[in-house]
Amino acid sequence: MPHLSPNLLGRRVYRQLCQRTFTSSSRALADHVRIVEVGPRDGLQNEKSSIPAETKIELVRRLAATGLETIEAGSFVHPKWVPQMAASDRVLSSILSSPPSSPHSITYQWLLPNIKGLGNYFKVMENASSAPHGYPTPPPSPTQDCGPALNTYSNDPNAMPSSTSGVESMSQSRRSASSTQGQDSGPAMNTSSSDPNAMPSSTSGVDSMSKPRQTASNDRNGHKHEVSIFLAATESFSKKNTNCTIQESLDRFAPLMADSKKAGYPVRAYISVALGCPFEGPDTDPHKVADLAVKLLEMGADEISVADTTGMGTAPATRKLLQTLREAGVRNEDIAMHFHDTFGQALINTMISLDHGIRTFDSAVGGLGGCPYSPGATGNVATEDLVYTLHSLGAKTGVDLEEMSRIGDWITSEIGKGNSSSAGRATMARLRREGGS
Repeated sequence: MPHLSPNLLGRRVYRQLCQRTFTSSSRALADHVRIVEVGPRDGLQNEKSSIPAETKIELVRRLAATGLETIEAGSFVHPKWVPQMAASDRVLSSILSSPPSSPHSITYQWLLPNIKGLGNYFKVMENASSAPHGYPTPPPSPTQDCGPALNTYSNDPNAMPSSTSGVESMSQSRRSASSTQGQDSGPAMNTSSSDPNAMPSSTSGVDSMSKPRQTASNDRNGHKHEVSIFLAATESFSKKNTNCTIQESLDRFAPLMADSKKAGYPVRAYISVALGCPFEGPDTDPHKVADLAVKLLEMGADEISVADTTGMGTAPATRKLLQTLREAGVRNEDIAMHFHDTFGQALINTMISLDHGIRTFDSAVGGLGGCPYSPGATGNVATEDLVYTLHSLGAKTGVDLEEMSRIGDWITSEIGKGNSSSAGRATMARLRREGGS
């Protein structure tokens, strides 16, 4: 077989996939794709200049009006480690007291680095619930810091569960973990692109994980809230990013997940560097990613966001990873794909994922993002580019491309950053010509 250059291979893959009619797929929900907007958290957390809380609140308010179903709005991480997330309590309080106008109910997600972050999240929620009229001022961000946010136990997991018929159901065995002390013990998991990687001991493997995505019983003014955690697929990245091993991360998150589920909050788990690590290279073992995904589902995760934190992912590697996840018994419905566009492969990898049957994707307005622990990694795939591509394939997202483009133009200008979205820039140029901006 002749050697193909990456550019030629990419063009061939693109042409081959474009010849397929997206909506003719026999897979369920083939015409609808859910977009998880991560701009307010993942997109902003790596910015160097301070961003006022009012700007973050306004960003969420504008995004809510575009038709998005899910918005990752902030992170309850110690401000020492991620200064840009210091005002997440204010963002949450604003959403609770004055819900942004939206065409339908929205699910807001909140990234939690450890059990202490969960405690701070619960405080805001409890204060909001107990206020007879309006919502009190949220508790101040924690001032006491006890070290890198994710340092705990140790014991390593990495074993691929026995493969069954793939997309079959996987009823999750919930582990009840006694809650640990909420102590902030290390870099509150600064994962600009999402990072999860840790694996509790698997029980009955594939057989004990199937369950439909939970409906949260935590409606607040017509909207829902979920929590997110993150781990890494390689030991090197886990230690650099959280100062602990993969297994230590799993052990730390077990009680957090149990407490979240008990309180009625679904849990999303990020697995970062799933397609390449800045410290171990581009060949992250897909079996390790699959094993971690299985263990997280068994722990109670409702969704796994598989993240190409470095943007090293290629079409063949993405296809192999998705095949490995399927062989491990992980259903497409339990997966979201999270691509960064460092090497310009995010949309190609998205199309590979669509062809595999994935229907949930993370993105950030204006292509915001980057990872402080992944040198050279650029932002997330731009929401505008993702929406434009999906709509061109006949998929429905419910997202207004013009409004999203206006927001990308506004927020990148507000924070003094270039707009990385090609579709967004082109849409704004057309709107300005037409006098509609």
